Amino acid sequence: MTALEPARPRPRAFWGDARFFLGILLVAASVAGVWLVVSASRQTVPVFAATRTIVPGEAVAADDVRLVDVALGRLEDSYLTADALEEGLVATRTVTEGELVPQSAVGAASAAATTTVVLRSAVEVPASVKAGTVVEVWEAPLIERGSYDAPRILVPDATVVSVTRDESVIGGGAASLELVIPRADVAAVLAATSDESALSIVPAAGFAR
Repeated sequence: MTALEPARPRPRAFWGDARFFLGILLVAASVAGVWLVVSASRQTVPVFAATRTIVPGEAVAADDVRLVDVALGRLEDSYLTADALEEGLVATRTVTEGELVPQSAVGAASAAATTTVVLRSAVEVPASVKAGTVVEVWEAPLIERGSYDAPRILVPDATVVSVTRDESVIGGGAASLELVIPRADVAAVLAATSDESALSIVPAAGFAR
């Protein structure tokens, strides 16, 4: 008598395996995630970029900026948009030409802590000094006609608005500069000017353009 062989169980269809469906879900989730990332990277918003170098204390008007479409993602609220450009805004720090304008770089004129003065440098100003350059103002107090005391820093962090160089022989390469200085330094600068101190404008240490 031949023993009956036990019936072999029928293999389950691959689509009945839970792991098969789990794999499909993982692939679908991965594809969806990639699609969302790509879609988000393609979403751009219009924000302002500077059309020229804007220095602290200068008014920020429509002619000073232009709208550009950029993908900022979560940083969208950190930059100046069309509906945020209001009358009376001034720069609170230097914004270089072509740079996107951060919201933190502008503020109300009434809250500005800086002002502008025009000073003539007693020494030649380097050609690298231009709008946006950070400079130091040095003062050599007048002792008597033709004699000056040792120079000392009067303003450690002024920002150049414009430079007018005197290239004539008489001018000797001297220059007049419009500078943005802290309001707290205005009294000292005016006193040095009225006392006929020699004022020198030099690039701030470590500043490179």
